[in-house]
Amino acid sequence: MCPFCGSLSRNRRLWKLLIDEKKIKGNLLHFSPSRSLYRNFKKYRDLNYFSTDFENQFLADYQFDITKIDQPANKFDTIICYHILEHIIDDITAMSELYRVLKPNGVIYIQTPFKEGEIYEDYSITSAKERLNHFGQQDHVRIYSVNGLKMRLEKTGFKISSINFKKNNEDFFFGLKSPETVLTATPL
Repeated sequence: MCPFCGSLSRNRRLWKLLIDEKKIKGNLLHFSPSRSLYRNFKKYRDLNYFSTDFENQFLADYQFDITKIDQPANKFDTIICYHILEHIIDDITAMSELYRVLKPNGVIYIQTPFKEGEIYEDYSITSAKERLNHFGQQDHVRIYSVNGLKMRLEKTGFKISSINFKKNNEDFFFGLKSPETVLTATPL
């Protein structure tokens, strides 16, 4: 964690990725934003920033349910969905909603905790203690594999690209953890 701004490694890498790809423009939807990213996005006067958090745990201006986003179709140029889908029981509906509200030339940045092999989910596991034991966090309902999440997103209609970050000198300078994988989803 950065002692100055409180950002996590994944947030710093995302910020750099968005800057490098010139994606901080137009209508940007951001689920459960970190304080550091929220503050940075709010500084952009020409950005229509829609920060949302369903459970009021993060700084947000909206309270959208990711399985029923209260916005018109084809609205967003960029969507940030970092560490969200592993919390959502009906992730396929959430993915369909993300597809619906994304512009035809838009992009979604997606990240979750990943594991090797297949997606692991078991909906009979409902207690916080058991979810912690099985999924690594009390409010997670699954652990995705990179390929498993790609396949679910592709079935929803997305073209998926995988950005794999490996350890390098820049990681040390920015305090980034590697390896790290970010998926980008664009409409077919």
